[in-house]
Amino acid sequence: MLTRARTFRQEACPVHQRERAVDGLIPALIRERGMAMVSGLTTREAIRAFALRVMTLMPHPDSDPDGLTTIRDIGSRAHRPGLAGLGRGGLAAHTERSSVPEPPRLMLLVCLAPAAAGGEVLLTDGQAVHQHLNAVAPDSLEHLSRAGTAFYGDGGGIPTQIFTRLPGSRVSLRFRQDQLAQFNPLVERFLPDLKAAITAHQRAFALSPGQGYIVDNQRYLHARAAFEGTRLHVRALGMPLFTLGPGFIADCSGEIG
Repeated sequence: MLTRARTFRQEACPVHQRERAVDGLIPALIRERGMAMVSGLTTREAIRAFALRVMTLMPHPDSDPDGLTTIRDIGSRAHRPGLAGLGRGGLAAHTERSSVPEPPRLMLLVCLAPAAAGGEVLLTDGQAVHQHLNAVAPDSLEHLSRAGTAFYGDGGGIPTQIFTRLPGSRVSLRFRQDQLAQFNPLVERFLPDLKAAITAHQRAFALSPGQGYIVDNQRYLHARAAFEGTRLHVRALGMPLFTLGPGFIADCSGEIG
């Protein structure tokens, strides 16, 4: 996967400096690009303090009492459905908490200790994927946008669709590809086009201690390469404390950027 993913480069915002400027820049980057890189978050306390500046924290089944989730290898338990992110294998591109009625809008992930080898972050911009499909596989895009053609979760999951059309020429993306994802047979044959577009627009990068990223969970899919050794990251999920329009603007120009 990494050999096909393009390298990502964006200057990180040092959140421990110029707090007012950073607090304005982070929302602006998320509105425009769907994500922002951050740095200077070298402790769990600093990560939580920053998260609370930009979001209202939402609990996760695996979160700790402080509302953050420790992302590390938990051994054989990671083979259970929905727990692949807590293992050391590769993690396929997905929307965080896709099987709940209202997934968190923001996801922050920060590195405290990188893996000895591997473990790179893989991000895909859903706006680029939507534009790609509209240009080269519009029939696939149409089917992948049909209501109720995806089901995410176990018995308590929800029916939904991969792309949801929203007012104002906007679209949101919700996708997973593990044991907890089921698709209507009418759309299954179009999934290879989607996966190819995701791979084509995937960006890979490694995080050093204190570095991280924050993404719009209605726009970006995140994934991870397999790794060796000890890898420790901390995640925060929540709803933005700033104005953020639903989904992303659908570029239907027919040109791939």
